[in-house]
Amino acid sequence: MKNNVFYSIIVVCLNAGDRLAKTVESILAQKYENYEIVIKDGGSKDGSVQKIKDKYENEDMYKHIKIYEQKDSSIYDAMNQAVRLANGDYCIFLNAGDDFYDETVLGKIADGIKNESYPDIVYGNLYHKALDTVIYSSPEINDFACYRNVPCHQTCFYKRNMFDERGYNPEYNVRADYEHFLWCYFAKKARIVYIPEIVSSYEGGGYSETKENLKLSARQHREIVVKYMGKRKADKYRMIMLLTLAPLRSFMANNKHMSGIYNSFKTLIYKLKNKKG
Repeated sequence: MKNNVFYSIIVVCLNAGDRLAKTVESILAQKYENYEIVIKDGGSKDGSVQKIKDKYENEDMYKHIKIYEQKDSSIYDAMNQAVRLANGDYCIFLNAGDDFYDETVLGKIADGIKNESYPDIVYGNLYHKALDTVIYSSPEINDFACYRNVPCHQTCFYKRNMFDERGYNPEYNVRADYEHFLWCYFAKKARIVYIPEIVSSYEGGGYSETKENLKLSARQHREIVVKYMGKRKADKYRMIMLLTLAPLRSFMANNKHMSGIYNSFKTLIYKLKNKKG
């Protein structure tokens, strides 16, 4: 371990306004204290980083905060820079505006990591603020789960060495976190474990959710799955998704009035599969 730090909570930002302060406040509220906050700012002009310094630099909790201000070419370049500056055994990436679900998250996940003998990646569930619902992750990561989608980075704790060989590939400017997860699973044979806790609260409306980037995301998804699974398997899974009405299910999952019912049903399916297993 570097400096005996267990977690590096990475927040990359650029002119994040009060959303940065909200995220930092959420992290500092954690009861588990063996962590650092790595704020990697790309050159903000709105005073958001200075507000963090002004508020906390004379407080004891400032020992948790590491601020690095340097230019980057994209959000994933910023994340790669931040990982290289991180000292923790495990890294998690929160966007400015996201926060931990409650003050016990880091402690519960630390217990889970130790109980599971320190997996390469652990992940949990997500509370979606805009939809006012919990999005439950698949409790098993297999090829088909990787095709459908993987847990979002706000719920994933990576062993730091999962980034030693390579970081995010910025060529996938919308899907680099997805591509890296598949690289960990298929190329590095990472041991990935689900911990049934709600990890973070996601504010929604992120970079990848704009209309233009949703189209780009679909194209990059296709390229990535063919890269790691091969065209034959990717086509098979694509057909399964179509036959099981994936577009309709996606609409329901992202509709504020239907998402709660949909996610409750999805969670029930996961529980039934676990019982059969």
